[in-house]
Amino acid sequence: MSKTIKVALAGAGAFGIKHLDGIRNIPGVEVVSLISRDLEKTHEVAAKYGIGHVSTELADSLALPEVDAVILCTPTQMHAEQTLACLRAGKHVQVEIPLADNLLGANEVVALQRQTGLVAMCGHTRRFNPSHQYVHKKIAAGEFNIQQLDVQTYFFRRTNTNALGQARSWTDHLLWHHAAHTVDLFAYQCNSPIVQANAIQGPIHPVLGIAMDMSIQLKAASGAICTLSLSFNNDGPLGTFFRYIGDSATYIARYDDLFNGKEEKIDVSQVDVSMNGIELQDREFFAAIREGREPNSSVGRVAACYEVLHQLEQQLAR
Repeated sequence: MSKTIKVALAGAGAFGIKHLDGIRNIPGVEVVSLISRDLEKTHEVAAKYGIGHVSTELADSLALPEVDAVILCTPTQMHAEQTLACLRAGKHVQVEIPLADNLLGANEVVALQRQTGLVAMCGHTRRFNPSHQYVHKKIAAGEFNIQQLDVQTYFFRRTNTNALGQARSWTDHLLWHHAAHTVDLFAYQCNSPIVQANAIQGPIHPVLGIAMDMSIQLKAASGAICTLSLSFNNDGPLGTFFRYIGDSATYIARYDDLFNGKEEKIDVSQVDVSMNGIELQDREFFAAIREGREPNSSVGRVAACYEVLHQLEQQLAR
């Protein structure tokens, strides 16, 4: 595909804005349609980014013949069904993490992608952050092997708000959203399937109906282990922090930035064409469409993550 890729983006919230900002830096791509539940706010965002078509319904955008691809930044509970709708409409699709909030939904998406042959990718951003790419290249070169990955995913969300502090229409989830990042990244970086997984969780929030604290242990076939602590009760610092403990070095990754075990910053500016993980994720999506290939973090390549999340959910339900 040599022509401009025309995109519909669903979800004008915090993550939708991150994608719009990233796409501005990618040549040959144009966002032509914006979908979100608040029509007034959607018009405001569309005007800022020069987007001509606005709707509150995904189906309206899928009906546009000029739309080649869709990026879904919508509530987790809608991901699987909306991804299926995009594929049925003949559109390439990138859905933000997670692919689904249950194994059945994830499996349905993978099966339909195989039938259609369209590019279907999930936003497992950690595969694209320059910090994690740097570590991945070290592993691929045989210069570093993971012994343990220690991860803290901490937010302060005792009320239902998004990354911008705005009220959410849906409830986030430690297991099916935030743990998905680390479960996938651990297996990806180890280049080894997860063979053991354990989880415990704290009390269920009386209003939100979810566990606010969780601990997960993973072991890869390679022998590497991972310890993941997650909380919506942590009052700062916020975010996800990764400590790679290996046979030749220790690396600490904080989103796109990387440090060694002595907290000395490592220059990762030459790892890829951008220092923005979301932009790099989008670049991979559009490159896969143009080149007619499977993208890194295709729905097929991340499917094993959702098998593990399902196993953990079954444990926690006992």
